[in-house]
This record gives sequence, structure tokens and C-alpha cells, in this order.
Amino acid sequence: MTGAYPPAPRLPRLLQTVLHTKRHAQFLGAQARRFGDVFTVRLLPPYPERIVVFSRPDHIKEIFTAGPADLHAGEAYRELSMIMGEHSVLLTDDSEHARARRLLMPAFAGAALNGYRALVEDIAKTQVERWTAGSTEHILSRMEDLTLDVITQVVFGVADEQRRAELTPQLRRITDMSPVVLLGWKWPLLRRFGPWRRMADALTAVDELLYAEIARRRAHPEIDQHADVLSRLLAVGSGDDPGTAPLSDAELRDQLVTLLLAGHETTASALSWALHELAAAPEVQDRARQAARDGDDKYLEAVVKEALRHRMVIGRVQRQLTKDMTIGGVPLPRGTRVSTSIVLAHQNPANHPAPERFRPERFLEGTVAPNTWLPFGGGVRRCIGAGFSLMEGAVVLRAVLTRYQLALPGAPERGRVRNITNVPARGARLVVTALNN
Repeated sequence: MTGAYPPAPRLPRLLQTVLHTKRHAQFLGAQARRFGDVFTVRLLPPYPERIVVFSRPDHIKEIFTAGPADLHAGEAYRELSMIMGEHSVLLTDDSEHARARRLLMPAFAGAALNGYRALVEDIAKTQVERWTAGSTEHILSRMEDLTLDVITQVVFGVADEQRRAELTPQLRRITDMSPVVLLGWKWPLLRRFGPWRRMADALTAVDELLYAEIARRRAHPEIDQHADVLSRLLAVGSGDDPGTAPLSDAELRDQLVTLLLAGHETTASALSWALHELAAAPEVQDRARQAARDGDDKYLEAVVKEALRHRMVIGRVQRQLTKDMTIGGVPLPRGTRVSTSIVLAHQNPANHPAPERFRPERFLEGTVAPNTWLPFGGGVRRCIGAGFSLMEGAVVLRAVLTRYQLALPGAPERGRVRNITNVPARGARLVVTALNN
């Protein structure tokens, strides 16, 4: 297939790359105002030379419902395989992805989520009680501690304090990885120096600890059976069919590291924004607190969903064409990278009236149409941890709101891009005051 790509800004590729990375929402918003619903951005490596951006719900539906063999998601993120591993459900495609997803899904189904809730509640309670009433707390840092604790205990299933003390610092090194480290990881020589060597050491240490934990569970399957995600993953698969064979040790390792990287900073950022927005809107905070006291998880989940809409944690979802295709009436050649823009979809008043307002009620009124709210992607590649994330969010909000009144110490915070995640620029600093319950 030949022909012109959709229009693109004439800015140098270097400048477009910087703006796309560091000023993503503003850059795409400006291009949408200029070019409309479909346009191209031109970037430097490690990005592809061109990314075609879509944001209309019908176009997004086309992308999400296309055959997974025609639009590869894993191929669009292959640079992460050096950290996550070649078996990661995020990075595989076709039959390998279908098998991994089929084996992983039961660990994130409704019954499983109910089994994790009590432990998440205990972790949230313990973490929140460490806050100092009457102080200004750095909420992003607090949420990072909490979500890492959840991953270590609820996902990895490491309950022993000594093993957690060994594992947690190494996990923190991986989750704090800078883009410079990731970009340079493809050159093995760099792994002998500076931050790349420290990352290599951390990955080696994490691998040793995870493989030891997997071996311990295989040797003693009765230990903590089904109490955590790892236990459930060890139990899946029949072995009667290659498509349902149990996960190997290497596959388990890759999926666990994927869950760490995909679920740590994103969840911490989402919860930080949710608490920040509640502090900025006292009337919404009051309703959320009443919902927390009444056990109304639907409203608390709506708060998390609205935070994910209002303050996009991740700005885009990408696919790569494996054949010539026409999307949104635009003919595109094989190899084209297409992006469904979360930023543009969430900010569009046609999708979300008064998008500048933080209003969780929109998720309870049935007014959020399909393919307009995209934090977990869509189609067969929708994030398998979406339900876990929303459950964790509701639990954490209840733990905070039943103990503290939240207030901003100054003006509302802007976002900044850290790695690929939109986080509060000053760490979501909030004044926390103890409630007289």
C-alpha cells in the first residue's frame, strides 16, 4: 500500500520527540486542534519514525476490535522485553499471548479478587496509620510504598519479613528505573557501568529471589495455597494441551516482573491523583468519605475512575499493523504504529461533558460511552489487572478517608511525566488532619 500518511506538524523530529515525551497532552491537543481527529507525529528512535494518532470513539473501536493478528500490541512495546522478559503478557502476540492471558485471567477474576481484599485492607491500614496527623504528607511517595507492599505480599506472595526485606529494595531499584537506563539497555557494554550496572545487579538479585520463591512454592504447594497471585498462577494449566500447559519458571518470572512494572507506578500515581483531587474538591471528598463509611465501593471506584480520566496516568495505547489496513478511512501500510490517544479521548467534551471538572458521578449515571474511557486499554488486550487496580483503589481510599481530612497546602498541582507516567509535579503534597470518628 502506498500513499500519504495523515498530516503531521512540520516541527523537527527532535522537537516533536521531546514534546511527545515531556509535554504529551499539550502537544497532542495542539495537533488535534490543527489537524482534527487523525494526524501523524514524527519521532526519533527508540520510537518509530511515524505514529498515527486516533481519538474518535469509532476509530478507537476499529483498532480495539480488529483481529489481534492484524494489529500487534506486543510488537509495539518490544523494547521493554529486556526488562520484563520475552514471555511477558504485555509483549507477546498471537497464540503465545492468548495462552498467557488464558492462564493469567483466573488469578484476576472476581472470586480471586475477593480473596485478596483482606490482605490489601491490612496493608492499607498499616501503611496509612504511619502517617503523621497534622502534617503535610508526600502522598505520591506514600502510595509508592503502599502499592509496592501490595505487590510484594499479594502478588508475589512473600509474607516472610526477612525475604521481603531482601526483595523490596531490589524491586524499588527496578521501579525507579529512568528512561536513560531503558534506552541504553540494548547495549550490553553499558551494563558494566553506572546506573546500567546497578540495574543489572538489581535484576539479577530479583531473579534469584523470585526463582527461589517459585521453587519453594513448587516444593510445598500446600503453603499459602490460593492466598496470592503467584499461588494461583502455579496452580493453572493442565498439561494435556500445549495451549494450556502450566507456566514454566521463566514464564512465571516474566509475568511477575510485568505485574510489578505495570502495576506499581501507575497505581501509585492514580491513587495520588485521586486523593489530590478529593483534597481540591471538599464537597466530593465529603461524599466519598460517607461512601467509605457506608461500604459503598461503587462510589469509591468511581472516584478512582474519574481520577484516571481527569489526570491521565498513561497517555496512549499503541498497536502495530502486520498488514496493509484502512483505519478510520485512512489507508495505512504494514508496519505503521497507531496510537489510540487516551489524552484526547478523555479531554474531549463530546465524550465527557465539562471535562475539566472532577465529577465521579459521571461513572454512576451511565453517561460514559464505550471507547471514550481508556486507562486500561481495550479489546482482547485490555489490562488483566484492571479489576485488581480498582479494588485496591477503593480499599486505599476507604483507609485514608475514614481516618483523615485532606486539604491542599497551596495551589493544585500540575502533572509531569516521569518515565512514561503522569505524576503530580510536587508529589501530591497534602495536609492530613485526623478525624474525630
